[in-house]
Amino acid sequence: MSNNTANTSSTSEAISKATSTGRKAYRGEVLHFLADPAKVSEEESYQYFEDGLLVINHGLVEAVGNAKDLLKTLPADVVVTQYDNGLIMPGFIDTHVHYAQSEMVASYGEQLLEWLENYTFPEEKKFADLEHGKRVAEFFLSQLLDAGTTTALVFGTVHKESVEAFFTVAQQKKLRMICGKVLMNQNCPDDLSDTVESGYADSKALIEKWHNTDRLQYAVTPRFAPTCSTEQLNKAGELLKEYPSVYLHTHLSENKDEIAWVSELFPDSDGYLDVYDKSSLLGRRSVFAHGVHLHDHECQRLSETNSAIAFCPTSNLFLGSGCFNLKQAEEFDVNVGLGTDIGAGSSFSMLTTLNEGYKTQQLRGDKLSPYKSLYLATLGGAIALDLEGTIGNFIQGAEADFIVLDYQATPLMDVRIKRCTTLTEKLFVLSMLGDDRHVKATHIMGEKV
Repeated sequence: MSNNTANTSSTSEAISKATSTGRKAYRGEVLHFLADPAKVSEEESYQYFEDGLLVINHGLVEAVGNAKDLLKTLPADVVVTQYDNGLIMPGFIDTHVHYAQSEMVASYGEQLLEWLENYTFPEEKKFADLEHGKRVAEFFLSQLLDAGTTTALVFGTVHKESVEAFFTVAQQKKLRMICGKVLMNQNCPDDLSDTVESGYADSKALIEKWHNTDRLQYAVTPRFAPTCSTEQLNKAGELLKEYPSVYLHTHLSENKDEIAWVSELFPDSDGYLDVYDKSSLLGRRSVFAHGVHLHDHECQRLSETNSAIAFCPTSNLFLGSGCFNLKQAEEFDVNVGLGTDIGAGSSFSMLTTLNEGYKTQQLRGDKLSPYKSLYLATLGGAIALDLEGTIGNFIQGAEADFIVLDYQATPLMDVRIKRCTTLTEKLFVLSMLGDDRHVKATHIMGEKV
């Protein structure tokens, strides 16, 4: 009995010592979300600590709360980093972005289908080269981190090498990232086309190598219905059945000409979403980019299957696609995250994306509160990606990917913030005037990067 007690005591001391050395804490204003502001009152949707403390233990969140309460519980040797004149938040989550389009951002003058033909396809041909892919992936991920984005759902290209390159660099940076090889076997350049068989085989090999390796996950990625035969979409559905924990990532109802084209190509389907539904591509880890022009019955089906929409306002405005109906999505309880959609989107910054998102809803005659905006950029994105509890907020055990937003990064922000009298006003100013300059620090698993 006494030996057991001694062993237990010794073990506890060892654990306590290890825990203490693995701990670190960050003090300042802290904000994170607990629920969708559209489903509960705004006050219930978030936690805000004017003088808060975020305690990290070996890369995971141990506690968050008022500094005066939590500081008393910490061992004396825990280092506390103070962030003044800023806001500590979970890292931003980008639910739709194309890393291979990083170097063709701001390509002039086209709508979706012409833009793909004139700019996108020529750019993506370069990604047969693994080293080119690694160089662009390094640039892309650095841009995301500079902008405070710590997780993204990413399109590769049709080349298997593009995903190898992306995951290799993301793994080195210890990031939680999701990516997939594009499937595309019709209505595209011959040298960007795969086949039903090669697309399946390449995807399967990438899943076996990379899915759930460290913090990396795989997404089966048909480009969009027009570039995929029914056979290829069905094969994508087979991959989802074989590997139930992988993602499905594609485009949906972005542009009216695109929707008309889908109707011509798939005359037996009841609309755009039904093309994917017939191939068993809807589900909890299925993310459809855009959804600008959805019918109520399509929203109902997205909701029934727990599928998600990536709302990409900068891209929708840049390509003239239209304004996403967020209120419709809320009415049908559709999961929604935010996407920058680089390179049709014109900024890596999620703050800039919030700015454009607000304007799209204004054009619809709707209001987008700063609470809903910042929810979509953090916890909303985590829920859309089926990663609630892993990323997106500061609940105990979540991975400690977080950022610090700087109230004094620009003279205009500094002056405007000083005039704010409420948290609501302060958050709105951040979402309207903020960009990558306002990200003071980005932390991955508790480490500043």
